Parts: sequence; structure tokens; C-alpha cells
Amino acid sequence: MAIAVGFTSKPEGVAALETAIDEARLRDLGIIAVVPDDADLQVAQQRLASTGVAHEVRPCEELQPLADALLELAETSAVEFIVIGLRRRTPVGKLLLGSNAQRILLDAPCPVVAVKAAPHPPVDGG
Repeated sequence: MAIAVGFTSKPEGVAALETAIDEARLRDLGIIAVVPDDADLQVAQQRLASTGVAHEVRPCEELQPLADALLELAETSAVEFIVIGLRRRTPVGKLLLGSNAQRILLDAPCPVVAVKAAPHPPVDGG
């Protein structure tokens, strides 16, 4: 069994990967990270290589959305759950959950853990 994680180098993607690493260590599972592009692929490989957690990093197929890649992985592999990152939204933005996140939450054949990136610390004005 493994944990599937959608990774981008944005703060919400980093939060998802860090959560997946913590959960993998806790549950003694591997990680399959799905990434949308080559730059993210290298970042994910470097971060996971430093953890000691069994892992695999897979690029999305050409022009395949990250949501499709994660859902396909969950349907065809032994995935215990999926970890995705969510970005913070304005009150208006909260009316519409991101389409990728919404699709994964609604269509995944396994549990989904959704995490937010840590808020930026306040800037000291004095």
C-alpha cells in the first residue's frame, strides 16, 4: 500500500507532500507523488530522497490534469489514501472549491486528506 500525493512546488503542494511524508512514516507506507511538470518532478525527487521513505515520483501524462492522474492512480494501484493541498481563498472564492480539488474529493475511490499551507507570518511594521 502507498499514499498518493499531488505535488506542485506551490505552498499548498509542499504542505501536501510534507503531510504525506509524515503519514508514510507513521503508517510505514510508501509514497507515490504525482507531479505536473519536470521542474516539480526534480523538487519532489530531491525532497523524498532525503526522507528515507520508500517513494516513486510520476509525471502526469502529456496534457493530463493532475486530478485525472491522481484519480487514475487511485483506481489502478494499491493506494490507501490521497493527499492534496488546498490554497486559501477569499470569501467569494470559497463558494467555488478548485475544480481539481473538488473532482478528487468527490470522485476518489479512497479517502482524501486535504491540507492547507501554513499561513505567512505577519510582517512586522515597526
